[in-house]
Amino acid sequence: MFLVTGATGNVGAELVRALAESGERVRAVSRSGRSEGLPAGVEAVAGDLNRPETVRAALDGVRGLFLMPGYGGQRQILADARAAGVRRVVLLSGLSAGTGDRDNAVAGYLLDAEDAVRDSGLAWTFVRPTSFMTNALRLADQIREGDTVRVPFPDARTTDIDPYDIAQVTLRALLSDEFTGRVLEVTGPEALLPADRVRILGAALGRDLRAVGLEHEETRAEMEAGMPKPYVDAFFSFFVDGTLDESVVLPTVEQVTGRAPRTFARWARDHTDAFR
Repeated sequence: MFLVTGATGNVGAELVRALAESGERVRAVSRSGRSEGLPAGVEAVAGDLNRPETVRAALDGVRGLFLMPGYGGQRQILADARAAGVRRVVLLSGLSAGTGDRDNAVAGYLLDAEDAVRDSGLAWTFVRPTSFMTNALRLADQIREGDTVRVPFPDARTTDIDPYDIAQVTLRALLSDEFTGRVLEVTGPEALLPADRVRILGAALGRDLRAVGLEHEETRAEMEAGMPKPYVDAFFSFFVDGTLDESVVLPTVEQVTGRAPRTFARWARDHTDAFR
């Protein structure tokens, strides 16, 4: 049995599907515990990673655990996992953990999560992806309304990755001893500017979309309306001050899975319905 936390999220949902397709038994933990949309045979469980007691029973009979970062109950869940006989944990981290900057709100919570896993006594693997291709879904309302798309950080070239590929790497880390004690930094296959992604989305939709870069003040105002200021400061540090370089294509996905990561053009074609 494999336990997937965040099972309805971008990576978790892909991992549940990948495990099920591999013939593995899967227990999918989400706050709602809903089974709708899960593959046949997957066990849906309600659990809150901030309340370890709601996850404890789900650890029974589990061989491997996929863990989301940034939750208050993490250390207790890991202790409960070890007591329950769980053998390995794969943590979803992020490339910014590689900066080692604990004063950065995003890198800091990822590093805290990695510390907790290292301290757990379980065999572990960290998967550190770049930005997700699914972040483009934030542009959907604008694209439905017109052909001009306002984008933040217009000069930031990033190797965004499809959550499908993160899940495929995680699958192999869960099923094999090969990646124990390793940090797997994973990227997409190409470095693109926001305007490139808008153009590619336009091609997938059969439209001529045009990107317009937001001024940093506009970006900050929009971001602070939806997230705490320390996290906004973290992203400005990454993409304006340049403390994080997500522009380098790494070979990890192909090395681990045996095939190249999916392109943004493929992701766009697969998700056109979300922009119509």
